[in-house]
Amino acid sequence: MKITVCVVLAFLLVGCSDDAKKEVKQVQEVKKVAAIKAVEVQKVEEKAVAVTPQAIIAQKVIAPVKEIQKEEVKEVVASIDAKALYKSCSACHGANGEKPALGKSKIIQGWSASKVTDALNGYKDGTYGSAMKSIMKGQASKLDDEKIKALSDYISKL
Repeated sequence: MKITVCVVLAFLLVGCSDDAKKEVKQVQEVKKVAAIKAVEVQKVEEKAVAVTPQAIIAQKVIAPVKEIQKEEVKEVVASIDAKALYKSCSACHGANGEKPALGKSKIIQGWSASKVTDALNGYKDGTYGSAMKSIMKGQASKLDDEKIKALSDYISKL
């Protein structure tokens, strides 16, 4: 039985890594597009001269739009990062967090962001968990604080 569980876990983890790599590539592409957009806005700003109508437009219109674009890009990147991160979770927890992982863990659907954050940090430092503690410690140890926050927000909305 233990060998079967190990084989199933190995299969799931290997299968998840390819999906995660694809998602990471998508995130990198979005970040590249965001960087290109930022350069384009910078070029428009550099062309404007302080006293020309273009400068006034740049000051009154382009600058606020640039700030909105930065926030939108951050939101898009964060949501894509979180979705990509959750791909590896979904193999055990289900697409919407509706399954107990390998029939042993709690269902995470409906958890608040703070509960998910506490659980992931606890798995990471070894203070949280029961039957799946060792598997989750390995998964959580890969996450920094920013990724834990993004993943927690994503899971709380499932």
